[in-house]
Amino acid sequence: QVQFVESGGGVVQSGGSLNLSCVVSGIDFSNYAVGWYRQSPGKQRELVAVITSVRSFHYGDSVKGRCTVSRDNLEHEVKLQIHSLTSDDTAVYYCTAASGYTDYWGQGTQVTVSS
Repeated sequence: QVQFVESGGGVVQSGGSLNLSCVVSGIDFSNYAVGWYRQSPGKQRELVAVITSVRSFHYGDSVKGRCTVSRDNLEHEVKLQIHSLTSDDTAVYYCTAASGYTDYWGQGTQVTVSS
């Protein structure tokens, strides 16, 4: 059974930084691309950042230049940092793990940027 433990969400100040963590169990973690998507009310789910099994990086346009994703294969953990937050970063953030055959999603963690 695949399980996700997402942490770090909540209310953060505009202009501040966001740090999210996701620990995944039940998969061969090192062979999966892992990362984060987000969804705001009324909007489609969008890519935030993904790091592949060979450590190539993919960032969404809305966070490029202020976002870092990292992975720890020993701890089965993927981390996300976003700086210079604005209200546009308010969303539910979903941790994901994907291979060429399937993908799995966490339950999501709410992030609200307050001014």
